[in-house]
Amino acid sequence: QVQLVESGGGLVQPGGSLRLSCAASGSIVRARAMAWYRQAPGKQRELVAIQLGGSTTYADSVKGRFTISRDNARSTVYLQMDSLKPGDTAVYYCNARYYSVNGDLIEYWGQGTQVTVSS
Repeated sequence: QVQLVESGGGLVQPGGSLRLSCAASGSIVRARAMAWYRQAPGKQRELVAIQLGGSTTYADSVKGRFTISRDNARSTVYLQMDSLKPGDTAVYYCNARYYSVNGDLIEYWGQGTQVTVSS
C-alpha cells in the first residue's frame, strides 16, 4: 500500500503561481508512473501531467505553464503551476502506478487539493 498526500492548493489570482506537492509513503523510484490529474465541478477527471518511464507528457491546456518534477530522496512529486487561469480551477489529485509482485499494475490516489483561480 502506498499513501499519497497532496498539499499546496489554495486561492490565487489569475496570472499567479502555485506549487503542489505529493508526498508518498513509499519509494517513488519503483513507481511505473507518477501523475497529476484534476477534476473541475461537473467535469470528468482529466490528466494534467505524467512522468512515465523516462518521458513526461502534459495536457495541451497546461503546456508551457505547468511543470511536473520529483525528488526521489523525499519521495515527493511536485506540480509547479504558473500563469494560472480561471479555467485551471479544480481539485488536483496525485496518482501513482506500481507493478505488484504478480505483475499487475496498481494505481493509488491522493485525497486531492483544491486550486481556485479567481480575482
